[in-house]
Amino acid sequence: MQDIMNVTDIAFPNLGIYLNHVPKSFSIFGFQVALYGVIIGIGVLCGVLMAAHVAKKENLDPDLIWDFAIYAIIFSIIGARIYYVVFQWDMYKNNLISILNLRNGGLAIYGAVIAAFTTLWVYCKVKKCSFLQLADICVPGLVLGQVIGRWGNFTNREVFGEYTENLLAMRLPVEAVRSVDISENIARHITEGTNYIQVHPTFLYESLWNLVLLLIMLAYRQHKKFQGEMWLLYLGGYGLGRAWIEGIRTDTLFIPHTTLAVSQVLAVTLFVVSLAADILIRRRLARGMSTPVATVQAGVKKKQEDDRGEHK
Repeated sequence: MQDIMNVTDIAFPNLGIYLNHVPKSFSIFGFQVALYGVIIGIGVLCGVLMAAHVAKKENLDPDLIWDFAIYAIIFSIIGARIYYVVFQWDMYKNNLISILNLRNGGLAIYGAVIAAFTTLWVYCKVKKCSFLQLADICVPGLVLGQVIGRWGNFTNREVFGEYTENLLAMRLPVEAVRSVDISENIARHITEGTNYIQVHPTFLYESLWNLVLLLIMLAYRQHKKFQGEMWLLYLGGYGLGRAWIEGIRTDTLFIPHTTLAVSQVLAVTLFVVSLAADILIRRRLARGMSTPVATVQAGVKKKQEDDRGEHK
């Protein structure tokens, strides 16, 4: 491996992979288009397509998903930005107009997720449909979007962790990353005569974790015991992975005046709450105290048939 890397190079030395000239953007008619945004867009589109496909398989109108997606995309971007700004307030408090400048980054996935589910709850209230049913339909698409979207962090040379020598260790030129993301531990391991850092590719860890979670969801979807179980699986499964991944990232957002990583606290909380809720609901089902999936689906199917009858 080279001791001096070009600013556009990325390497995985222990895998014998050296990538030359990985761009951050490309130009169209003189306008620079960030690959980050393109990859996020592809992830969103694939996620919506998957959710619409799942809806069709469950005998729901896919247009419900496409209509919801319009609102979800808008409010998720707003939510992601608000979440980041709130926990990086010192960076923006003296220049409020910079809050609107998204080209310099500053979006947090948990803010997007919170906004998306809040939007879904309101959407279901307006459309008079089941939040839990639609949440179960949407979460596989959400996870797929995250699997793809995390690769935007790869092209941006961001969302990496502390120094490591493990198999997946990634090397990035110092001048290609934000100085604030280079921790003291990483800096200590910069060898004299080199110009790169060697770090955990936490974007890759999260993408792979989400891929495994997606496969579990697809395998288990037909066997779920109650409406909302896939939603709980997402909240708990993603939370479990994010909790340990957040612990090694260097760009962590902290709860003000503490050393607690806000996304790590939220991830652990969601894992515990979703696991407890799943256990409680299963116990209630065993005692015949809750409505099983089959009954709910039968009710939904009857309502659809009634609606079709009214439109004849």
